[in-house]
Amino acid sequence: MTLSTTSNEACKLFDATLNQYVTWTNDDSMGGIEGCLKKIKAADPNFVMGHVMANGLELIGTGRSPTIDQEFAKDLSVMSDLAKTQPLTEWEKLHVAAVETFAKGNMPKASDIWERILQDHPLDMLAIKFVHDCYFYLGQQTQMRDSVARVLPYWTSSTPLSSYVKGMYSFGLLETNFYDQALKVAKEALAVDQKDCWSVHTIAHVYEMKASIEDGLTFMEQTENHWKDGDMLACHVYWHWALYFIEKGEYEAALTLYDQYIAPKCFASGAMLDVVDNSSLLQRLQMEGVDVGKRWNNLVQVTKKHTDDHLLIFNDLHFLMSSLGSKDHEVTARLLQSLKELSKSSDENYQHSLLRDLGLPLSQALVEFHNGNYDKVVELMAPIRYKIVNIGGSDAQRDLFNQVLIRAAMNSNTKSYHTLARSLLIERDVLRPNSPLTERLMRKANAVHSLV
Repeated sequence: MTLSTTSNEACKLFDATLNQYVTWTNDDSMGGIEGCLKKIKAADPNFVMGHVMANGLELIGTGRSPTIDQEFAKDLSVMSDLAKTQPLTEWEKLHVAAVETFAKGNMPKASDIWERILQDHPLDMLAIKFVHDCYFYLGQQTQMRDSVARVLPYWTSSTPLSSYVKGMYSFGLLETNFYDQALKVAKEALAVDQKDCWSVHTIAHVYEMKASIEDGLTFMEQTENHWKDGDMLACHVYWHWALYFIEKGEYEAALTLYDQYIAPKCFASGAMLDVVDNSSLLQRLQMEGVDVGKRWNNLVQVTKKHTDDHLLIFNDLHFLMSSLGSKDHEVTARLLQSLKELSKSSDENYQHSLLRDLGLPLSQALVEFHNGNYDKVVELMAPIRYKIVNIGGSDAQRDLFNQVLIRAAMNSNTKSYHTLARSLLIERDVLRPNSPLTERLMRKANAVHSLV
């Protein structure tokens, strides 16, 4: 694939940036991803693929909205204008189109464009990674798996970063419930590079989804030194570690991980993955009856800055958890009102199209849960429970919403909802045999409802 630039330095920096994106690490010797992007711009301000990389990474990060961030909107405009005035290759034109489409919120169409690229360029790591992350946001698990499966045969062991492609494939296998195969492929990737955070992340998921808690804890302890410096994903791996402790009912251990690693990394980076992990963990602990103190108040200082972004429903729901947890009624009201207004939008933004039938009911359900209106939570969530996958994220992340529904049904005043709670717990037990959390909830449901 030819890069349309006369600057050899820009090409080298492009590759260095891509390498860091794929490996989830910032190379300090290069100035990290941010430093590389600045150097690319200095080496060749008109290098279109440099702009594609910079803007694509901002969009994938979901931390800046071009609709309210004028500087980001300008960056996108510069990219588009440059693309119109240069004799680009068809490959480059498609990359520009994909980023432009993603910026408009049309993630499904952007994914289609990246897939078109991969049909002719199966070794295009940028397209592989962009579409992989995009499918993750869309909750399109099968597509995430098959997208990598189609290109995997082209990546031989001698191809640089091939083990990371295998790591991405392992995650797709995991999310489509091929747990044993996912574990095998992830371990094959780690045999090549022990620092492959995404493959570590797959294995963390597998142990969680199979409720193999002791295996998960052992794996974390034995591998921590390999992945803890993967600064873009380390917080999320620590989050998985904390989930094991919550499963076991060892809440102090989970809080220790939160205070020592998860919260500091979030406040240092401000990255959306770190932010939602913080909200998710505090919500889970709070549902377990743990007093999380003023931690919500600290977190809302980060999340409220993104109240008007509305890039992902998934993000918005986690922002809402923090405003509810901190009892910041003003931010909660503002977030809910802006979501209601966006639900009437007729633009091509895919996330906006999901608001009326999915985003708003889930948002309201979180409010009702916080207020103790459990019957209302069940009324809102039960009819859409099989659609929740469309908010994106992983099965592990979305399990929070399963827990909200189960707990609401358990605590409701309606006898039929008590039966629903038991049914959902039986379902959960089949999917995750011997889960300590499921067992605790089942005991509680039986104890409470036997008295009704």
